[in-house]
Amino acid sequence: MILSNQKSLFSIPSGVTFLNCANMSPLLKKVNIAGMDAINKRSTPWEITIDDWFSPAEELRDLFAQLIKSTKENIALIPSASYGIAIAAKNISLKPHQKIIVLDQQYPSNIYAWRELSKESGAKIITIKREYEQSWAEAILEKIDNNTGLVAIPNCHWTDGSLVGLEQVSSKVKAVNAKLVIDASQSLGAYPLDINIIKPDFLVTVGYKWLLGPYGLGYLYAAPEYCKTGRPIEFSWLNKKGSEDFTSLVDYVDEFKEGARRFDAGEFPSFTNISMAIAALKQVLEWGVVNIQETLAILTDDIEKRAKKLGLETPAKGAHAGHLTGVKFSAEQAASLSKTLFENKVYISFRGTSMRIAPHLYNDEDDIERLFSFLN
Repeated sequence: MILSNQKSLFSIPSGVTFLNCANMSPLLKKVNIAGMDAINKRSTPWEITIDDWFSPAEELRDLFAQLIKSTKENIALIPSASYGIAIAAKNISLKPHQKIIVLDQQYPSNIYAWRELSKESGAKIITIKREYEQSWAEAILEKIDNNTGLVAIPNCHWTDGSLVGLEQVSSKVKAVNAKLVIDASQSLGAYPLDINIIKPDFLVTVGYKWLLGPYGLGYLYAAPEYCKTGRPIEFSWLNKKGSEDFTSLVDYVDEFKEGARRFDAGEFPSFTNISMAIAALKQVLEWGVVNIQETLAILTDDIEKRAKKLGLETPAKGAHAGHLTGVKFSAEQAASLSKTLFENKVYISFRGTSMRIAPHLYNDEDDIERLFSFLN
């Protein structure tokens, strides 16, 4: 279903063309209100109950689980994608003869931890490059073999939205008994993902991009086996069984709470962020991720057609996600164009060799027309 324009739900001034949700989303008015209400409540701590420390987090866990068709038992609340990747790295063991597969120009939060694991284990990092007419899935599948220990990839590439083909890759990864870790920061909330089909070992995402939430709160999915014996990277009292009883906190326990809660970051109740994230995910679920994708695909298809008329290079049709695309420019062109667009309140990002264009439901064809008026 194609959704109507939702700009009225955001506080975006007239004259501003914001096509940069892949960097950071504007806040919905209701998310801003939820944050202010939470700040006001925080100013009167005597009104904060024990239930406030835990119940909102459980509600948020459940909302996120709905997005990926999981259960809240598999969801942990984390401050960043890199935090979640660090958890994955701590729970994946590799041998010296094995390979770690990543993509060329992959986002660094899904690279640095694997470099450390490579040093520790002796496993070799293989960086996948592809030809223009080749899909990421084709390029990845060529390199997966019985020596592959880990494939750590996104759902779509952060520089231009080119799709990775997780279903195909996951099937091959499982066939060789390797591990799969996904950074979905540039897709969840705008591109459908069914965890029951992809079956990763771990999936992480930030909450401040396509999930329309606050900065400093993200999400981790851990497969069931890790929820039973997985090792966290910190040991917070909040993660331990029985922590709801503040009177018994000095009765130290080794047992963790059920499920992926063992991986929750310290201070995860973060009252302000949790309240904002709940309001954001409720709205995303109300719109429906499939509907968001279909609606935004109309805009990125228009971008692709306009770019081709100007002789500019974009991802091959159907090869990029509907919510995110890129247009190729030289470094010299990018520097000049970035300055011009910024001066005229047209906001996009340049990433790698691409002008990355990331619309959302607050955008319309007039925004695309305005962008291209500076590209002609």
